[in-house]
Formats: sequence, structure tokens, C-alpha cells
Amino acid sequence: MKFGVLGTGVVGQTIASKLVQCGHEVMMGGRDADNPKAVAWAKEQGVIHALFGTFANAAAFGDILFNCTLGTASLNAMRLAGAENMKGKILIDTATPLDYSTDAWSLTVCNTDSLGEQIQREFPDTFVVKSLNTVNCEISIHPTMLPEKTDVFVSGNSQDAKATVTKLLKECFGWRSVVDLGDITTSRGVEMYVLLWRCFRKSASSYYFNIKLVRAE
Repeated sequence: MKFGVLGTGVVGQTIASKLVQCGHEVMMGGRDADNPKAVAWAKEQGVIHALFGTFANAAAFGDILFNCTLGTASLNAMRLAGAENMKGKILIDTATPLDYSTDAWSLTVCNTDSLGEQIQREFPDTFVVKSLNTVNCEISIHPTMLPEKTDVFVSGNSQDAKATVTKLLKECFGWRSVVDLGDITTSRGVEMYVLLWRCFRKSASSYYFNIKLVRAE
């Protein structure tokens, strides 16, 4: 399968590398066609199906897309990717709209809206599925690093799209438990959770942790 990964930072490179390891063709997209990070990533992979280009190139290339851009810049990145290039495709949104300007992180959108919803509203012909924003990117592709089975979540309006993403998370990324939270409005919860994740990270002095849903019998 072909994947377009929008974003050339650590999250984008980590996810793109895992997809290549799973045997998929991947194009990493940035604002510029010759983004140095994307060029270096493609050379590092050493395989012909690790490609790089613009946001629009990657969006046109992929059958499934990942949004791995900075949350506050995601909508602009999607616009550069182009609605026509994303039409009819699944977009897995891993971003959170965080303001990092002080040590006390905050969200630029919350409570009555979310980044996931904003993307879905602006691109109604794209199947947006929110996922993987609740864990460090290394855990997102190696959940078995943790000593117990933990949960990852999906939010989106299309059951078929969520089923496709769930299959990918299990078969390629190694997740054993994927919890369907509901429609795209549930992106609010997982985006707001990242503020608690930040508290956990500082308290645990580690990036390598996650949560699990424990139900009563």
C-alpha cells in the first residue's frame, strides 16, 4: 500500500520508517520539495520505496495519509496538501493543537471544538481518523516496549475508515487493544488528555508510558 506522511519531524519520520519496515511505499511531504529532513530520511531508509516531496506530492501519492505536522500548523499544511489530493482518502490525524510558548502547555482549541473536527469540517470528502496522539511516537510504533498491554484510541465519523486504521495499528504497529471512542467529536477528549500526558511525563521522568482502560467485571 502507498502512504503519504505529512510532516518531516520526529513523529513523521518515526511513523514513516515503521511503514517502510512493514513493506509499504511511503512518501514524506514537507512545505518544500527538497526539505533537508525528508531528503535525509529517504537516504537513511536505503530503499526505493522511501520517497520525499511536497505536502501536495505526498497527499497525491498516498492511498492513506498521516498528519504528523505541528498541530497549530496542521490546517495550513492540509491546505497546501490540497483537498483534491485528499479526496476519498483516510487521513490519520496524530497532531494536537498545543501552545508550547511556556512550560505550562495549553491548547489553542478545546472544549467545544478540536483539531480533528476542524480538519474534518474543512475537508468533508476526507475520512479523518484521530489516533496516536496520546502516546510518544516511539510507543506508537512499538507498544510492546511496555510491560503490559495498553490502549490506543480511534475517533472518526466513518466506521469503515476506523476499521482500516485499526487493522493497520494492529498488523503493522503491533497494538493489541484499539478502543473506538466514537465520532470525530471525541477528538476533543484525546487532545485534552495530552495536558495530563504532560503531567505524567514530568512526574515519571520518562516518555515511555501509556494508559489502559480497566473495566469492572
